[in-house]
This record gives sequence, C-alpha cells and structure tokens, in this order.
Amino acid sequence: MEATTMQSLTFQRQRIETALEQGRIQDAIAILLTLHPADRADVFEELDEPERRTLLAHLDIATIADLLEEMEDEEAAETAEEIPTERLAEVLDEMEPDEAADLLGDLPPEQAAEALAEMEDADEVRPLLLYPDETAGGLMTTTYVALRRQTTAAQAIDFLRQISDRAEIPFYLFVVDKERRLVGVVDLRDLLAVSPDTVMEDIMDPDVIYVTAGTDQEEVARVMVKYDLAALPVVDAKKRLVGVITYDDIVDVLEEEATEDIYHLASVSDEDLDPESPVLEQIKGRLPWLYLNTLTALFASWVISHFEDIIAQAAVLALFQSVVAGQGGNTASQNVAMTVRAIALGKISPRALLRALWRQFVTGLMLGVLVGVVVGIGVYFWRGNLYLSLVLALALIGNLSVGSIVGVLVPLALEAVGIDPALASSILVTAVTDASGFFIFLTLAAHFLSKIMGA
Repeated sequence: MEATTMQSLTFQRQRIETALEQGRIQDAIAILLTLHPADRADVFEELDEPERRTLLAHLDIATIADLLEEMEDEEAAETAEEIPTERLAEVLDEMEPDEAADLLGDLPPEQAAEALAEMEDADEVRPLLLYPDETAGGLMTTTYVALRRQTTAAQAIDFLRQISDRAEIPFYLFVVDKERRLVGVVDLRDLLAVSPDTVMEDIMDPDVIYVTAGTDQEEVARVMVKYDLAALPVVDAKKRLVGVITYDDIVDVLEEEATEDIYHLASVSDEDLDPESPVLEQIKGRLPWLYLNTLTALFASWVISHFEDIIAQAAVLALFQSVVAGQGGNTASQNVAMTVRAIALGKISPRALLRALWRQFVTGLMLGVLVGVVVGIGVYFWRGNLYLSLVLALALIGNLSVGSIVGVLVPLALEAVGIDPALASSILVTAVTDASGFFIFLTLAAHFLSKIMGA
C-alpha cells in the first residue's frame, strides 16, 4: 500500500466533513474506512468535536478499537470519555490488552473502574494496570504464546492455527515449566523446519534474554535494539512469564524517549508540549528553566562585575568576552549531547570514565588551539593589537578545554544523583562555561592590560 500524503489526507478529511454536513453519515464512514488505520486516526483527530461524536455513534466496535489504538494517548482518552460505559467496555475488549490498559490508565478513575467492571476480558487487562506506564510491565501485552517442554511441533502449529484470529502470530514462542517459569524460546522458523513429533525442549534456546516487569522502558528499548529482538519476554521476581513486549511497542518508546531528550536538552520539562499547546501549559513547562537560566546568567554577570575597572580602562574587552564564553558553551553542548546519548545507550562505564575525560580534555585543548589561532589572527588584522589577540587566543584555548570536561562531568553527575542528565545539563554547563570564560579572559586581560592599552 502506498503511503498517504498529507495533501491526500486533507482531501479525504474535507470529503468526510462535506458528507457529514449533508447528513450522509454512511458515506463519511465509507471514506474513513478506505484509509489505513493510522491515517484514519490522523483524519479523525482533525475533525471537530460534533463530527467526531457523530462518527463514534455510527462506527462499529472493531473500527473504534483500531481508531483508539492508533490515536495519541491524550486524544484517545478524550474520545473514550465520550463513549457510553457499556459500549466502551466492548471497545476495550476488542483492543490489545496493553493498549486497553494504557487507555484505562488515562481515563478518569470512576469511568475506568466502571468500564473495567463491564469488560469480558478484564482479567487480561487488570494485571497490566499494576505497573507504571514507563516500565516493562506497562509496555507488555498478555497475548503471547507459551508452550510446555514436551509440546510437539505439530501441537504447537495446531495451537497457532486456533489462535490466529485472536492474537498476532509472534516471531518467538516461549517455553515455560509447570510453574510458568521461563525456560526457553523457540524461533517460529525453527518450528516450521522440524518434524511434527519434535518436542519444544529439543529445539528451544534455553539462553533467553528477558527483563523484569519493573525495568525502565528506556532500558527495555536498549536491550531490544542491542540484541535485535522482535519480542522480549517479561518476568516477575520468580522468573515467571507475565508478558511480552513487541517491536511495535518499542518503536513508540524510541520516539517518546527521543522527543523527551530533545525537549530536555532545550530545557522544556514537558515533552507533550507543542506550538499549539495551551499557553498556561507552555508557561508551566518552560518558565522554571528560564528562571534557572536567569540565575546562572546573573552569576556570570557577578563574575564580570569583579573586573569592572579593567573593562572601564579597556572597553575593547567588552567586544570579545562573549566570544570566549559562547565558544566554551558550544563545545560543552557538543559533549553534553554525546554524553547523554552514551548514558542512554549504556556506553559509559566507571572503568572508562577517566579515559573518556582525558580524551575529551585533549580534544578540547586541540579545538581551543585551532579556534584560538584563527580568531587571534583575525582579531589582529581587525584591531591591530597583538596582545589583545594573544589574550583572546589563550582564553579560547582555556575555556574550550574547560567546556570539554564540564560537558562530560555535568551529565554524569546529574545521572549519579538521579536527575535526568538531559534536563538540566545545558543550563548548568552554560553557567560554568560562561563564568569560566569571562574569568579566564578578563584575568588574562588584567595581566596584559598595560600592553593592551599601549598597543
């Protein structure tokens, strides 16, 4: 199926709106059903509330379930709140258990409890509500295939045929003992290649990669990417199989974590914000960090205040001090980005820390020399002041070296105390590199002041 373009979706939405305005509800539904489920969700989210209500009242249960599974969490919850409890319970029964649990978790507690009580498959969903959303337990689904050691290949294939209309056929079949402890995994391709009377114990791989239900979703994503897994089993404290996380769930996690890191690096604490978010929500997510940034800027100004006499005697210094601070901040920000990524991927170990710091110091020193020489020569030809050029070059070498170290240490320190290193790193490293840049530059300028003035 060819991917649908934004222009095409806009055209289809306009057709649906026209049909609804003319009272041709079935025509509007027919147009909606021609779209891929993901495109249906995009079009549905663009409709006005009255148009959504009209469609919801006439769509069948399966279509509504597909729609809610594809919609953004907040939009899905708002839509579900408009559905009567009895009908919502039927929709939830039609959804994948993990998707149903996520939706119930976003609904008002009273409505969620009422809908859960009406569900036929509540026992599949209820255990998933015990886990936080951002853990393996919150991501997993309970619709997986678990076989016993002595199950034959023929029996396994027959079982897969029986459940094919009720669950996705996985790439892996998991083998459990009588206590439901995970003991092995069978690749679906291996199952199809062996003779019908072969038992699972003979073809299973006993070395199963798994996570516990409390594992953070970011670690889950890292494990699945590292080991190239299409599905990852989730176990409890006694290694009993409680669920499975599939690759499509991890795609969502990777997008969510990437968005979170981008927002945090920009000092926006709420990753759900976008340009159309309510003004008060944007202020709440952005203002605290602007206040912190203001405090750090005032700290840098305080450092400068100790050199007021120097600047007063050589006003030309004011032209270049921001160059030193800015380049140090840029160098540190580059290292922050690399370090945050390395932390997320588990690539920085305590054993390798000193080596990484030394390597970054040398890198910063070399960058400082390369940038400082070019800037120093440029300023000399511009201002004709050899000592000013020398001070600027030396200050750049010093601050880029500092920035390289700070860009590694700050994220690691935040991680060590349990703070997201992406959230506050940029502000803190800017504070350090600004203050150190001003201090280094103005201290050197004070030492060479008479020569700068004489030149």
